[in-house]
Amino acid sequence: MSLDQKPVPAQPSAGSGDTASSDGNTVTGDSGTASGDGGNAQGTPPAAWDVRQAGPWTHRDLAANGARFHIAELGEGPLVLLVHGWPEYWWAWRHQLTALAEAGYRAVALDLRGIGGSDRTPRGYDPGNLALDITGVIRSLGENRAHLVGHASGGTLSWVAAVMRPSVIQSLTVVSAAHPRDLRRALLTDRRQMAAFEHILGFQRPWIPERRLVADDAALVGRYLDAWTGRNQLDRAAVAAYREAIRIPSTAHCSIEPYRWLLRSMARPDGIQFARRMKKPITAPTLHVQGAADPVLLSHTALGGGEYVAAPYRWRLMPGIGHFPHEEAPEQFTAELLDWIGRHKD
Repeated sequence: MSLDQKPVPAQPSAGSGDTASSDGNTVTGDSGTASGDGGNAQGTPPAAWDVRQAGPWTHRDLAANGARFHIAELGEGPLVLLVHGWPEYWWAWRHQLTALAEAGYRAVALDLRGIGGSDRTPRGYDPGNLALDITGVIRSLGENRAHLVGHASGGTLSWVAAVMRPSVIQSLTVVSAAHPRDLRRALLTDRRQMAAFEHILGFQRPWIPERRLVADDAALVGRYLDAWTGRNQLDRAAVAAYREAIRIPSTAHCSIEPYRWLLRSMARPDGIQFARRMKKPITAPTLHVQGAADPVLLSHTALGGGEYVAAPYRWRLMPGIGHFPHEEAPEQFTAELLDWIGRHKD
């Protein structure tokens, strides 16, 4: 049975075992030896923890692009689709979900393929396919267009979605993410950006990164989150949730596969073709938000994305903010977001 046909319980256990893949095979827990018992250093989260945290939002699953995706949804009105980065999941947008709904929008936070409550397929982690996941979710929600908001790796995919399916993107908000061509250039020529991506270089090894990410209750993920923020640290409950989420079997592997594609494809025909395709101008009005203290995606790497936007473009650099503007300064970020999408409703 394919994953998009697999029955989904109302309260799925995060500590379930192996996951069936879309071609009928089995994807084992890539954390190494996750066994399904209580929380331990092997990567299995406690059975009591659930990726579908309670709140004013509604959780549901929908099919798109050959897989099943989990979303959290709140409010009515024009659709705003929120796409998380690494190592987060839909919960990263909890502040924006409520604020957008109160402002008269239909706010939807998506779990990307391989993460949170969405399917963990054995393949499909190149940026083209992941971007089609996003636009497919918009269609599955019954909408022709959406305001798309993406953070970090989700921001990269948002750039790609705006190129591949321009008619679907009403406005674009990119957070802590350089345009893919700028990022490619920086990773080939900028030693400072290469050093900032040291963790991604480490992800290129087989199996070892997955084991390190889930070891000691995902302590390494907690250290990353603390190191990547500015003066406003993430709240401890959020850090604990992200540590739990990465320990769901297969998540550590699936969540870093896009980063493996990023570096390994640079000299391959598919990577070169992707870079050429991304020359196409973006026609959606674009808000580009960057933390000035971001130690992962350096501000000078992100600067210049407007070169690829043939529409209104706004650059916002947030002083003292690190890699997670939407969580470190949620009120300030949300005000910028509401102002931007409000200007481009029609």
